[in-house]
Amino acid sequence: MAETIKKLDELVGLCKRRGFIFQSSEIYGGLASCYDYGPLGAELKRNVKNAWWKSVVQMRDDMVGLDCSILMHPMIWKASGHVDKFADLICECKKCNTRSRVDHLEGKEQGETSRHAQTAPTDDLSDKVCPSCGAVGQFTEPMPFKLMFETQMGANADDAMTVFLRPETAQGIFANYRNVLDSSRIRVPFGIAQIGKSFRNEVTTKAFIFRTREFEQMEIEFFCEPGTDEDWWQHWKDARMQWYLNLGIRKENLRFRPHDDDELAHYAKACVDVEYRFPFGSGDWQELEGIANRTDFDLRQHQRGMRSVTKWIENGRDTINTPLVDEHPDYQSGPLSFFDDQNRKRYIPYVIEPSAGADRGTLAFLVDAYAEEEVKGEKRNVLRFHPTLAPIKCAILPLVKKEGMPDIARNIYQDLRRHFNCFYDEKSAIGRRYRRQDEAGTPFCVCVDGQTLEDQTVTVRDRDSMEQIRVSTDQLKNHLREKLDM
Repeated sequence: MAETIKKLDELVGLCKRRGFIFQSSEIYGGLASCYDYGPLGAELKRNVKNAWWKSVVQMRDDMVGLDCSILMHPMIWKASGHVDKFADLICECKKCNTRSRVDHLEGKEQGETSRHAQTAPTDDLSDKVCPSCGAVGQFTEPMPFKLMFETQMGANADDAMTVFLRPETAQGIFANYRNVLDSSRIRVPFGIAQIGKSFRNEVTTKAFIFRTREFEQMEIEFFCEPGTDEDWWQHWKDARMQWYLNLGIRKENLRFRPHDDDELAHYAKACVDVEYRFPFGSGDWQELEGIANRTDFDLRQHQRGMRSVTKWIENGRDTINTPLVDEHPDYQSGPLSFFDDQNRKRYIPYVIEPSAGADRGTLAFLVDAYAEEEVKGEKRNVLRFHPTLAPIKCAILPLVKKEGMPDIARNIYQDLRRHFNCFYDEKSAIGRRYRRQDEAGTPFCVCVDGQTLEDQTVTVRDRDSMEQIRVSTDQLKNHLREKLDM
């Protein structure tokens, strides 16, 4: 029976060895919580994003795409609440100087608890245990820790203003909601999808690429009429869970976890997480994606923000100390409202937000695909990626480097690579080459051998079953495209 990854260290080693993921700036000792995607990792992550985009944009009539700037007007973050509220309470251990989030600390009697059983932040840390050195109650007073990265925009100090690296992609969508409505034929209900980088100055990072300071989001803001929001929330819950299942994640490793009332974000009417059982510790359920009902909070806030820009200018472009103006009494008729010409009514749409992490998704697909098994007395490591996600779709391998086999193999390689990502390899014994492709997750290997010279057929080897069949070279492309569903 095949074994799966039990500890994260196994996956980190595989990713380094096979060129999926490297520590960023490794030759300089590395930069904490920052990672680089290698040749196979870059292909895998791109395939994850492409599969998401195809599912939520290409295959739907009610969705359009967007690609927003990372740097945006600072008042966007004032209106969204990030400037005032986007901070964690942290404390420092007096014994070892380790900083921790207050809400992540456990009491000495608590023992092992899940992250969802943590107590609310409190000023009383007398029984809290340092996760690094084990000291009890040896903490500084809690203090706020800003999660947004700040930078300066401007040619010199006199005209520079503070801007932020976005901590989420959602606000760029809200800021462009009106532009999309005015420039396209789409109408409520509809969604706007975006894939992009976000940045958070996390207090603590953990678990490889699971939580990093620079990460990529795949996010949807789906605008709908108030009163229909609960039905759309259920629709997106079902659709997003099915996406992971369709791409090969095992059902027993996925679950929904609804947020408790005291856990909900300030803007949310309801939220549920899609969680995956990662090999952290003894096997922890961790968030892959959140699906939130954000109501009309964001659009209403941005209407206030739009009216507050004059105050921001008068305040010397000081975002932190510029208050938002009060909400207009007739906010339902504001510039970000929607007029339903069929039913002759105007309203601020509610928003359903499925927000997934591209890096976390990539990690989950890596973990779930990994298997270790014994074949004829030898160990085989294999990544059973869904063909849609596999970094390399097909490897072309001449059996030996003679009798014209490499020439035929290279011709096949040049033909197939125009249709999907392929790899050519003629070094070492054929068995070793098969094993290398198994560990890279390649679904099919094509071997050019002596029989190819006689009847123009090649051996096609299946990664999962290791079965081999003969296919005519003139039918090879169609055969593979059918198997790969491309």
